[in-house]
Amino acid sequence: MRYDPYQPLIAAARPTASLRMLIAGVILTVLISWALNYLLWSIAFALLPANLGNALAAAVDATQTPGGVILNLFFFALLSAALAITLRILHQRNLMSLMGSFEQTVHQFRRTGLALIVLFIALTFMPMPTDTTPAPHLPLGIWLGFLPLTLLGLLIQTSAEELVFRGYIQSLLAARFPHPLIWIGVPSLLFGLLHHDPDLPALNAAVVVLWATLFGIAAADLTARSGTLGPAIALHMVNNFSAIAVAAPEGAFDGLALYTFPFSLSSTDALIVWAPVDLMVLFCSWLAVRLALRR
Repeated sequence: MRYDPYQPLIAAARPTASLRMLIAGVILTVLISWALNYLLWSIAFALLPANLGNALAAAVDATQTPGGVILNLFFFALLSAALAITLRILHQRNLMSLMGSFEQTVHQFRRTGLALIVLFIALTFMPMPTDTTPAPHLPLGIWLGFLPLTLLGLLIQTSAEELVFRGYIQSLLAARFPHPLIWIGVPSLLFGLLHHDPDLPALNAAVVVLWATLFGIAAADLTARSGTLGPAIALHMVNNFSAIAVAAPEGAFDGLALYTFPFSLSSTDALIVWAPVDLMVLFCSWLAVRLALRR
């Protein structure tokens, strides 16, 4: 594996790389994120009439409406803000130091994002498993009207998660431990476990965690190969756009979906059929990004 491009990000993390500092940083980021969330809601309820404040809170909980999904995506900006504060307090760094060269990040994001879009368009012509043809959900006009906010929200959400897992946790572990099994494996496992849904059947929840862990491994590998977060953010954003804005499982964060599949994440039979397909798509996506980076 050629991870030489990753060395500048490791070098930037090395001066404050220790397990104690990493654990403190993760805890502080979570606490600051909670505090910012509390502060934002306190301000909202103080400034807005009670009925509007309650309506806003209900909208955030309603992930089956366009506004609810967009609000949830935009709230990830608080996570990025919390991480920025943590970096300044504990590491005397800024967010951009986690991403790599800005110009290179943008260049790789565009190049790999285009490759992934071409791949996902091609995949739409694949035969679907039986009885899983998606049905129309949002009218096209409404979907297009929300599209700019959808894209911005997805960029905010995916960038925040990549900054935390591939930017912060991974780089500090890589500066502390030389073996990729640790600095790729640990953040990816944490990423997977955070996708655990206790409301799902045990098998379904395990499959979701497994997929998210493998996604984390793919994103971590691409980050190390490219030396920026651009490819990982592109992979994450295109994947989430497909799963949230194009076709979503029925009742699962489907407020922005143009189509919905005739099953939910709690359907074990459907998940058994779709899990191999999703894993194949993930592998093809990782391969497409690798090929795009070589051009």
